[in-house]
Amino acid sequence: MVRRPNAHGGTSMIGNLIQIANALSFSALLFIVASGFTLIFGLLRVVNLSHGSLYLVGGYVGMMVAVATGSFLLAFIASALVIAVMGYCLDRWLLNRVKDAELKQVLLTLGVAMVLNDLALVAWGGDTRTIPIPELLVGAIKIGNFFYPKYRMLVIIAGIAIFVVLWFVYNRTKLGALIRAGVDDREMVQAMGINIRRLFVFTFMLGSALAGMAGTLGGAFLTLYPGADVEILVFALAIVIIGGRGSLVGAAVGSLLVGFLANFGQVWVPELSYFIIFGPMALLLAFRPLGLFGKA
Repeated sequence: MVRRPNAHGGTSMIGNLIQIANALSFSALLFIVASGFTLIFGLLRVVNLSHGSLYLVGGYVGMMVAVATGSFLLAFIASALVIAVMGYCLDRWLLNRVKDAELKQVLLTLGVAMVLNDLALVAWGGDTRTIPIPELLVGAIKIGNFFYPKYRMLVIIAGIAIFVVLWFVYNRTKLGALIRAGVDDREMVQAMGINIRRLFVFTFMLGSALAGMAGTLGGAFLTLYPGADVEILVFALAIVIIGGRGSLVGAAVGSLLVGFLANFGQVWVPELSYFIIFGPMALLLAFRPLGLFGKA
């Protein structure tokens, strides 16, 4: 199971505040992963089952750069760039060969996920790894009687910042208009003479880069270990199903719902922590098959 940070003294006011902050930090990380996943799923119609593996490899790349250079910022940038290139290779040389064949795409990305997972196991071993946090972010901040780790506050801020940037690009730029048009009516965009293939490649690279960024951020407090890719992918799938395919706002709302349900479910009823997430999801699909913000 993904190692979500838990609080002590959950029945007290401070304990509840810590649980809420933990849920927010976990939700922010999930949003960064799921936003890339929902963009790829919404525009390309590809359920990229290797997205979790891109997250894990991005974390390992970030760890290597952070250890070698001592710079967390360089690790963050390097993981985004390396995974974006991997996304380009995956889309250009593999997925491009199975266009409009959904089952083949699912099986292909599942195979890529298995290969990446095995390669990561060979390269970095099966031990749990943690990305070193810069000295500036070590320790806690104090707000009244409330103490909370600086780094997890950074994750919350990073999630909000990425949402704002993506929302601006998605809703206020020509590129965002093309992406939204591609989600709603891909054939119409092609009929207008837009190079839809180039748009697809850029979107896949962006979604992959977001997975790499999340791997570096998550690797510092959730840790990196074999199997983390599958677990983060399961959460991302739940978020996209709840929020709706191709919806950025849906990814944000779904991340908050899943993050809070996962965090408080683990504290209240740990033996049913997954049921608390996927039970409401199944109920939602019964009444809104396209998710909260999905479109036909």
